[in-house]
Amino acid sequence: MPETQRRPESRYGNRPTMKDVAARAGVGLKTVSRVVNGEPGVTPETERRVQEAIDALGFRRNDSARVLRKGRTASIGLVLEDLADPFYGPLSRAVEEVARAHGALLINGSSAEDPDREQELALALCARRVDGLVVIPAGDDHRYLEPEIKAGVATVFVDRPAGHIDADCVLSDNFGGAHEGVSHLVAHEHRRIGFIGDMPRIHTAAERLRGYRTAMEDAGIAVEDAWMSLGATDPLRVRRAAEEMLSGPAPVTAIFSGNNRVTVTVIRVLAERTRRVALVAFDDLELADLLQPGVTVIAQDAALLGRTAAERLFGQLDGTLITPERIELPTRLVRRGSGELPPAD
Repeated sequence: MPETQRRPESRYGNRPTMKDVAARAGVGLKTVSRVVNGEPGVTPETERRVQEAIDALGFRRNDSARVLRKGRTASIGLVLEDLADPFYGPLSRAVEEVARAHGALLINGSSAEDPDREQELALALCARRVDGLVVIPAGDDHRYLEPEIKAGVATVFVDRPAGHIDADCVLSDNFGGAHEGVSHLVAHEHRRIGFIGDMPRIHTAAERLRGYRTAMEDAGIAVEDAWMSLGATDPLRVRRAAEEMLSGPAPVTAIFSGNNRVTVTVIRVLAERTRRVALVAFDDLELADLLQPGVTVIAQDAALLGRTAAERLFGQLDGTLITPERIELPTRLVRRGSGELPPAD
């Protein structure tokens, strides 16, 4: 093939432009812009030629210019703790559904419970000019977001409150839920009740521990240090804590587990023992109703958390919500059998 007839080699990132579409359709750039943006002033025949050129070239509109012109990207960021945690699936989906209803794209990422990673991810999303952020915080100091919020980035915290800044937050009633769960065990005649929770610096873990302690105090039960264990939710740590509580001359007769990851390990430990131990878990988990006995839980509505947070976010963007609020959603006790077992001794 002669040199002049060779096709240019395809390169990564060599996307067709509006200029290419205009040349192929035999029209001006302004005409292509009108067709792409759905503006009036183009005859049906010309619009047809432009659309055929767009389809033939595989042209996609570059929204960068629209961002500069309108100051909005029609995208929001979601910073999760752990994308693999089943609790965050319905929460993330609910945020995405609200975003989609507002014509916005959701971009999410995981902080892996690392405050530095949370800050890096949140600021990276802001650098990409998202219109708003929904953050499940890993850290307890969010002053790094103050310049972004002042610049107009709508921000809502969910599941845990922000630290050192005044911002919207949507939470579950962690204290009330834990209090109800432990009181339920007390009502079934348990007095030696263990608590296994997450890291104490985490808001949800601290509030659930407070609910446990208050419920025990309200029942006139003095809590022993050996009955409480907070720390990482890795199986080895949780297993060790559960086995220690269940050993000795006066073992606990019931356990209140602080979240779904703790609960999975506690269930495995209890399955290895012949003595039946009552269990109430904070967070529902898949197949909990199929175990024997079924697992009694304090259930959160993760989807409602996500939906409420996203609606607050778009309320900020629409200008209808100005004053930050703290919204606390109720939990509910789901009785399935494990929390209704009487003490074995």
